Amino acid sequence: MGDRTEISDAARRVEEFDAFYAATAKRVVAAVYAMTGDLAEAEDAVQEAYVRAWQRWSRLTGDGDDPLPWVRTVATRLAISTWRRTRNRVRAQFRHGPQADQPALSPDRVALVAALRELPPKQRQVVVLHHLLDLPVEQVARETGVSNGAVRTRLSRARKVLGARLHDDEDTGAGRSLPATEEVVSHG
Repeated sequence: MGDRTEISDAARRVEEFDAFYAATAKRVVAAVYAMTGDLAEAEDAVQEAYVRAWQRWSRLTGDGDDPLPWVRTVATRLAISTWRRTRNRVRAQFRHGPQADQPALSPDRVALVAALRELPPKQRQVVVLHHLLDLPVEQVARETGVSNGAVRTRLSRARKVLGARLHDDEDTGAGRSLPATEEVVSHG
């Protein structure tokens, strides 16, 4: 009977992890991408974070804890570390342009990512966690290891930079959609 219990516990852990991964992976990739500006690196870092989470799954979920903040923190740290080590490779990619098989990004998304890149990493991280992932300030503070006041200060400073940058893009026409007065011609 002991073997059956071990098998059912293992199967239950696999099902829990699979459900967790399916429910959270896309948002974690989006968050890490917003922090780093590199989708491939974000995907790699997130994948590695989930591998590490699986290796610690019993400890991460043992007391009914939510493993998502741990995964997000590990993925962010991995991505930033990778980004620092491969800065020259990224610069070369920008010089040569995007790969042909990548879909084009909307002008608004390009403007947002460019504006986020101008922020210091700590400000970028709190903006992504708070505004893109809708985490409360208290949880952002726990995940980043700083006080609630520090999170609020970083958010305030980041908003000023982003507001100015995105306003400048509007003035130049970058990141804007078509005016509402333009009509779409229907064929059919």
